[in-house]
Amino acid sequence: LLVQETHARKVEASDAEIKSRIDQIQGQFPTEAAFKEMLTTRHTTLDELRTDVRQDIAVQKMIDAEVAPKAEVKPEQLADFYAKNPDQFKQPERVHASHILIGVPKGADAAAKAQARTKAEQVLKDVKAGKDFATLAKENSQHPGSAPNGGDLGFFQPGQMVGPFNDAAFSLAPGAVSDIVETEFGFHIIKVAEKQPPRTVPLEEVKPQLEQFLEQRNRQEQTDAFVKG
Repeated sequence: LLVQETHARKVEASDAEIKSRIDQIQGQFPTEAAFKEMLTTRHTTLDELRTDVRQDIAVQKMIDAEVAPKAEVKPEQLADFYAKNPDQFKQPERVHASHILIGVPKGADAAAKAQARTKAEQVLKDVKAGKDFATLAKENSQHPGSAPNGGDLGFFQPGQMVGPFNDAAFSLAPGAVSDIVETEFGFHIIKVAEKQPPRTVPLEEVKPQLEQFLEQRNRQEQTDAFVKG
């Protein structure tokens, strides 16, 4: 029925759109032979696949044309959802911290652990002597995700880090540096830049994400209604 409707409304897929979609499908297979084998297994041909793709694109275009104007998020919808779902916008305490990790491989012996701790202790002395924390992190940290950024981990909330690291970070005051903290990954030196108390995130701050969520929800509801209609 939807295919008949697309013809009635003269909604069409261009050759370029069809080729792009076919290329995407073929790109999911490691070789052209594997792609052709799929067609054989499904008892279809490339021409038949093109016909199916043409219809699929046309149907999607028709649905988009019908649904898009009705999926727009109105300001009152934003405000209403925000007011009725306060728990979704509560944010727990957060900490913005950096760290230097001297790693210890899993299964390392006592000598390797002792060597790593000695290295961490030396770096901690350098930190306490006033050397730049970010520079020391770039030079010494073995955490690939944060070392290039001077050890910066950004903001995190309780439970996102392993226990000892979590406890140390949330116990420090802004600007403070921890002693050596041992975790399953090795030895850390943590510096807290900022602490943010629990809060309700204001509407203006979450507006872009909320608009995107509501638009997707509106689109799905309008699509279901259109197809059923």
